[in-house]
Amino acid sequence: MILHAFTDGASRGNPGESGIGLILKDEQGTVLLSESSFIGITTNNVAEYTALLTLLQRMQDIACTRLIVHSDSELMVRQLNGTYRVRDEGLKGYYRKVLQLLGNAPFQFEVKYIPRASNKDADRLANIGIDARKPGRV
Repeated sequence: MILHAFTDGASRGNPGESGIGLILKDEQGTVLLSESSFIGITTNNVAEYTALLTLLQRMQDIACTRLIVHSDSELMVRQLNGTYRVRDEGLKGYYRKVLQLLGNAPFQFEVKYIPRASNKDADRLANIGIDARKPGRV
């Protein structure tokens, strides 16, 4: 089964209050998971990686053969696809954790860049996370 995920991290200020949003859908577009969380004070890039890490942790309980992640974080997508090196010391740990989780994953992984306008639902969830100021699923 191929699943599509949409992830987003938002930060009001950089750094500032931050939240994450993620949505997981099957091939027919049925939402399997929708989550919104407040993650504290951090940067937008850390929020983007945190959204992806949260998704990958949730995937441990969900069976699929291929996961395609759609993100509007051009930096994160290019880093994960090997186009950009991870130079920021603060992001290196997040990057390594993603690779570690993917190394143990029972599915093929692909990450694609999408324009912000195509990621409105995940963005809305990330902002709900900030507004709620508490972690949790939606």
